[in-house]
Amino acid sequence: MRTLLLLTAATALVPPHTTIRPPSSVGMTAGGLDGTKIFEALECFSQHSGLCVVVKYGGHAMSDERAAECFAQDIVLMQKLGVRPVVVHGGGPQIGDMLKRLNTTSQFIDGLRVTDAATVKVSEMVLCGSINKQISAAISRLGGRALGLSGKDDSLIVADKLVKERLNEKGNVVEIVDLGFVGEPAEVNAKLLNDVLDDGRIPVVAPIAAGRNGETFSVNADTAAGAVAEALKASRLLLLTDVTGVLDANMELIQRITPSSADALVKEGIIKGGMIPKLQTAVQAVNNGCGGAAIVDGRIDHAVLEELFSDEGAGTLVVADDEDEE
Repeated sequence: MRTLLLLTAATALVPPHTTIRPPSSVGMTAGGLDGTKIFEALECFSQHSGLCVVVKYGGHAMSDERAAECFAQDIVLMQKLGVRPVVVHGGGPQIGDMLKRLNTTSQFIDGLRVTDAATVKVSEMVLCGSINKQISAAISRLGGRALGLSGKDDSLIVADKLVKERLNEKGNVVEIVDLGFVGEPAEVNAKLLNDVLDDGRIPVVAPIAAGRNGETFSVNADTAAGAVAEALKASRLLLLTDVTGVLDANMELIQRITPSSADALVKEGIIKGGMIPKLQTAVQAVNNGCGGAAIVDGRIDHAVLEELFSDEGAGTLVVADDEDEE
């Protein structure tokens, strides 16, 4: 059973009249606070205090009103507990809804939207002008000092055009697919983000990037979050998703995995489908200096706090190969 440690104590940090919805267990025994769990919580706090945690926000956690409120609470509490949070958000369904209203049909290739010049303008409008501001406002209402940004602000994210290769079953390239204005992060302005964090603010980043020649690129939110985590050498990268996490051959949750083990499970066909690109993002972040990357079940109330400050987490944690698997 998951145990959210010290959430009851943390509630004292939020503004008056704010309702915190605790998970099923909050580090309490029948007689009061569990001392062992408090000690474990303090160890978790010390691991991340003063360090950066990058959270990719999307899926159910964004679309459900209750879950969205829990997410905003988590981000504010993280900061008050000494963590330096950075939010990178998606918005694919909202972009799709707007395109439908404009009578524009979306085409997807391997989960990526084909993005022409008109579509990237709609994506920028929805991500930067609507979703980004909603998230920033929700965090600010709870006492956080959120600052909405896009990847185009001060060249926060500079991207190159994504070259999408299609492979056959032998791993050979059989086709190069043109996705239009879909980008792959090439540079991240870590100084800008650190300046914002040093000022006590919470960066909320929309995954719209600047091209080297003045183009505007749409970037997959997981990929953008991974690039930001690498640039900041974050303590953790959390990828919120709508599944339990990475599952083994028996469909049981793998709570902790290394890049080499992940690669083996992909080759064996145990990990497949949409989980592969998420896992690849997590592995790349860990291999490039991030302290750990978790694929988190965003359907859980307070999933972010569960993952960072509980004994069992809320998904699958990817750690470097030189760390012992538990």
